[in-house]
Amino acid sequence: MSVAVWEAVRRRPMRFLASAWPWRCWAFLLSGLVVGAVVLFLCAALFLAGVGLSVVGVGLLLLLALAVLGVPVAALERRRLRLVEPEPPLDPHGSLPGTSALPWLRTRLRERATWRELAYALLLGFVFTATGIGFAALLGLSLVLTVTPVIVWAIAPDTVMLVPGQPISDPVAALPGSAAGLFGLVVSAYAGGLLAGLQVRVAQVLLSARDEDFQSRVIELTRSRARLVDAFEAERRRIERDLHDGAQQQLVALTMTLGLAELELRGGESGAKELVTRARGEARQALDQLRSLVRGIHPQVLTDHGLPAAVAELALRNPIPVVVDLDLPHRLPSAMETMAYFTITEALTNASKHSGADQVSIVGRVRDDTLVLLVTDDGHGGADPEAGAGLQGLADRVAILKGRLIVTSPVGGPTQLRVEVPVPCSA
Repeated sequence: MSVAVWEAVRRRPMRFLASAWPWRCWAFLLSGLVVGAVVLFLCAALFLAGVGLSVVGVGLLLLLALAVLGVPVAALERRRLRLVEPEPPLDPHGSLPGTSALPWLRTRLRERATWRELAYALLLGFVFTATGIGFAALLGLSLVLTVTPVIVWAIAPDTVMLVPGQPISDPVAALPGSAAGLFGLVVSAYAGGLLAGLQVRVAQVLLSARDEDFQSRVIELTRSRARLVDAFEAERRRIERDLHDGAQQQLVALTMTLGLAELELRGGESGAKELVTRARGEARQALDQLRSLVRGIHPQVLTDHGLPAAVAELALRNPIPVVVDLDLPHRLPSAMETMAYFTITEALTNASKHSGADQVSIVGRVRDDTLVLLVTDDGHGGADPEAGAGLQGLADRVAILKGRLIVTSPVGGPTQLRVEVPVPCSA
């Protein structure tokens, strides 16, 4: 990690003095002195009050506030670092919109970045504040010495005492002090660059986002997506069960009742028989549509007999001939079977609607603890995964299971969907 101010001094040390860098470093260090003093006061106050009030329980809250004090301090420092660093450290924390205080505190205390930021806040309050005081004294003395002739001229005929016992009443006699002041400003410029760069380096070490921070956020995001998919799957199965046990059974009973009514009206000459016959046909049609809907939500054969049986049934209902070759050594986890089933369903639907294929083949194997599915059609090809949400949705579903979806569809065909998903060892 490079430090911009150090690079500026190293590349062009003489131009550094005439550039804006000294002013930016001075602004950074002097503002840091103010911030560091406030942080030092807050740390001392929270610690002393927390220890003193720990016997009544309130002190624990104050100590927790001290533990997360580095979070807002680090956020302020990342903004202030822009004075001397074009690329300040990235925020390692994930956003928690709409989160109340207790979950926010619990999350922050579990993150390592919070404790690194607390360490930086303590360094800022104790170490950088002390160095800032020393630098401010050097800079202030250099400025005073530089303008000594003006001061002597302004307060004449009184005298200025630069050295004890040696009063100066002539501005010309104060020029050596002005030269010493200018030399002090030069030293302050380079010292400011050195101290500012040192603080930037410490900030890069303690405030930057690390791989472990992003990894934990990716893991949490994957878990939340998996929980969302599981909740969606549970809700879908509940709807399937309600339709199967509720509306479907009522339609079956209605069809039987209409059949009995049709038998009772047999031989009669009224128009009621025709109406009952038509109503029975419509009830059968509604029942067939409901069964198709239930099968599309989650086929019962998939739950009872597994993926090969469900795909075989799917192939029988497909308008294009399908060759199925699924050789699986055992039942896969439910999430994997569901993912594989709907991937095949989407592939068959696309082949039927868009490919102009005459045949589709489905091959599935488990190789090296990885489920490999190949769905190939002999259509005209040219499928674009970015053109619709179907394949993108399948890719997202596969990604949740740490797998990948590869679509190969050159113009002229064939089109092949390849799914690779690792099989858990316990499966």
